[in-house]
Amino acid sequence: MRRLLVTIAAALVAMVVTATPALAHNVLVSSDPAKGATLDTAPSQVTLTFDAPVQGGNVNQVSVTGPGGTQWAEGDVRISSNVVTVAVRPLGPAGQYTVGFRILSADGHPVTGEVPFTLTKAGTGTPATASAATGTDTAQPAAQSGGGVPVWVWIVGAVVLLAIGLTLALRMGRDKA
Repeated sequence: MRRLLVTIAAALVAMVVTATPALAHNVLVSSDPAKGATLDTAPSQVTLTFDAPVQGGNVNQVSVTGPGGTQWAEGDVRISSNVVTVAVRPLGPAGQYTVGFRILSADGHPVTGEVPFTLTKAGTGTPATASAATGTDTAQPAAQSGGGVPVWVWIVGAVVLLAIGLTLALRMGRDKA
């Protein structure tokens, strides 16, 4: 019985020591315009930089919402490794604008967030139409948009394997007695 307990303890220690860290979701590290920025002139594009590469596919979205819920992003989302870019129409009224994003993280999970900025001088632009403000990425094939395996699957698998090993060890121990 002592030998069995030592074996189980060694197996548990080995599992803990060799476990790899869980994949983390992407984190926004910078944006242009910056979060909370006050601008006199409107940006021609929005650039979001993440800490890890962003997966491609038609799931990445970036929007620029202005006063009154108007949409100002225009065209497709472009991805270059960890940098996500979308064109912005010439902005209209002065006020607060919000860059909203939903990207597919390197680990296969969606990451969302917002970056507000303020335009202090009104522009002459008009909001985007529904068809112009698609905000989807078409630069990379959709086949690359696969997801990761949830961690709970690995935990359940480890518990099942541990239960099988314990059952076999106990049965083999009884046969010898």
